[in-house]
Amino acid sequence: MSEDEKTPAREVIADYAQAHFRYFRTADGTVYAQKNGHPVARPIRSQGTSGSHRQELMVGLFKDGVGVFNGTALKEALDLIEALAMTEDTQPVHIRVAPGFDGATWLDLGRDDGQSVRIHPTGWDIRVPDPREVCWRRTQLTGELPLPAKDTDGKGIDLLLRLCNFAGAETECLAIAWLIGCLGPSVPVPAPFLTGPQGAGKSTGGRMLVRIIEGMSGDLRRAPKDEENLLAAVAAGWVTALDNLSHMSPDLSDAMCCIVTGAENVKRALFTDGDVFRVGYRRPLLLTGIDVGVIRPDLAERLLPLRLERPKIRRTEAELWAEYAEILPTVLGSLLDLTVKVRAVDAETPTDLRMADFAHLCAQLDAATGLRSLDAYRASLDDLNDDVIEGDLLAQTVLKHAESLAAGTEQRMTSTEWLHLLSGLYSGDELRPLPRGWPTTGKVLSDRLKRLQPTLAARGVLIDSGRTSEGRYLEMTRAAAATPHEHKPMF
Repeated sequence: MSEDEKTPAREVIADYAQAHFRYFRTADGTVYAQKNGHPVARPIRSQGTSGSHRQELMVGLFKDGVGVFNGTALKEALDLIEALAMTEDTQPVHIRVAPGFDGATWLDLGRDDGQSVRIHPTGWDIRVPDPREVCWRRTQLTGELPLPAKDTDGKGIDLLLRLCNFAGAETECLAIAWLIGCLGPSVPVPAPFLTGPQGAGKSTGGRMLVRIIEGMSGDLRRAPKDEENLLAAVAAGWVTALDNLSHMSPDLSDAMCCIVTGAENVKRALFTDGDVFRVGYRRPLLLTGIDVGVIRPDLAERLLPLRLERPKIRRTEAELWAEYAEILPTVLGSLLDLTVKVRAVDAETPTDLRMADFAHLCAQLDAATGLRSLDAYRASLDDLNDDVIEGDLLAQTVLKHAESLAAGTEQRMTSTEWLHLLSGLYSGDELRPLPRGWPTTGKVLSDRLKRLQPTLAARGVLIDSGRTSEGRYLEMTRAAAATPHEHKPMF
């Protein structure tokens, strides 16, 4: 055969690739390759060290005796495949958990053979998902989970709680509810904040919770210094765990709010003038620390305090993690059993809580097990409101003024008039100086009060704003049904 009659290398590669892989695009335009019959998909432009499509294509060509090709031929073939894939239907890719058909959800075990867990209200089983139903995306943060044990009779949950140092049944049931929420791709869950005295095992407890979902390679990380690095870590895994927080800047607090409830980030595509790419994210988040200082009200609504206490008996790290690795299949199996049981239960959704999906999950857990996780969740939010108020002098001053109002009384003034009144109330007869960070204009005061609205409402003080022919106003109302704040026993 003459040189002119030979099939060009790029065509040989393209024909082989289309015969052995399925190519599709996601809604953001990224083209993925999926080996026939296998649920794991890789972006064709990826050069990642965890295995790129270019590498698996080269290996396949070599092992099947097709040949070894230079980089130019591979690039030309992949350029053609990418262009053809842009005409295909879109399909999403998922990390660790994914929605499936018929009300099912999937959990990626991170195995090379693609075996995953299908969770349905009627039960769970282990199988390789149909690539048209679920496409897994994996990164270096995707660890391997053991095959979950069947017929555990719930003992895995008891084994886990025995290793953790949770302070009381109310904390334990909230931790269980959070783990169940992590297995739901469409359920925003509040971020557990593991707190307790020094030596309470907060980091160890955080690792144990994370590794149930992420495998033994899952770990805690230091909080990144900027939002961009934080979002990069979030996008590469399912559960993001930040360790030993001692301070939370406003930017970090806002970023965490977005991670918990979901947001989208738009960036300029590299090597272009006007193209952009979209990154959407909503991930479970876990935090540990003794004290992070002042908590902003919007983040407080998205936190789940889990209190730990110092263990009475200390064990070596090697002993502890050896036992944990041994019981992990049983723990995962028990968690899946409980998840199935919870999802099969109907429960009323509480309408007064910000994280309504998680509150509904707590109600389902209570109906399925007899626990009181919803009461525990309400009590935890009440404690967080206390923390917000104790760290905010403006909130304390507003509540002090509200005490002088009769129940049901409305008071309306401009924001500037409110600033003068509250500043004078804080300064008092001693004319003490206003603290750092105190509002300096009526506009700043109005913005601060809007942020504090949920916290103040939980204490029976309602803040509203509006406009009349005379201008804008702020209105404070002491609710008629307000009751003294108190902590009720949980169990």
